[in-house]
Amino acid sequence: MKPSRAHLTTCRRCGARICWALTTANGRRQPVDAEPTEAGNLAVMQGPDGVLYVRSVTAARPDIRPGEWQAMPHHATCPSPRSSSSGQRARTGVRPAPWAQR
Repeated sequence: MKPSRAHLTTCRRCGARICWALTTANGRRQPVDAEPTEAGNLAVMQGPDGVLYVRSVTAARPDIRPGEWQAMPHHATCPSPRSSSSGQRARTGVRPAPWAQR
């Protein structure tokens, strides 16, 4: 199974086709490669609400269930390097504090 066209978007760094899914562990958004692959360590499925959900394929749960497809996280396959600062600007200097002078 593949994701529907409604879920597809492109990576801002490399331009590859990806889709965003919510992790079943903590509900965070994770970019996933749009093309299914046997080498993937994620199982992606579309929930009844139309949202894509992703879970890790582990030794405890190695099977891919009906309705799921196996995919790679896009962070593992993106050729563009991720910034080390995670989008935050570097801190320089000292932040002025509102000291009261008496």
